[in-house]
Amino acid sequence: MAKWTPKHAAPEPLEGPVVATITGGTILWFVLFLVQVPFYGWFDDRDLTWWVWTCLAGAGLGLIGIWYVRGRDAAIKRHEAERSAEATRPAEAAPSAEAAPSDERAPDA
Repeated sequence: MAKWTPKHAAPEPLEGPVVATITGGTILWFVLFLVQVPFYGWFDDRDLTWWVWTCLAGAGLGLIGIWYVRGRDAAIKRHEAERSAEATRPAEAAPSAEAAPSDERAPDA
């Protein structure tokens, strides 16, 4: 099966406006559902009602997708903010045991 082994590394995934893309697709599925509802009888006469319900399922799954990609987008932005904050933070030197003042005092006798 040497013919099926990859000859080069896979390219990096493309990042784009994921939230807008999923939102647009969800709106499109819901509009298609609304356009087909008045013709439900026509679809029912021909045993094609699955077209109507597929559009509704696409809109419902799109709502789940919007929830998911918004959370993913927020997590990516939060991670990038943490990384940039760590990069700009000055290196903190650990205090040595000798230089640290002691809070414990010897009891007065």
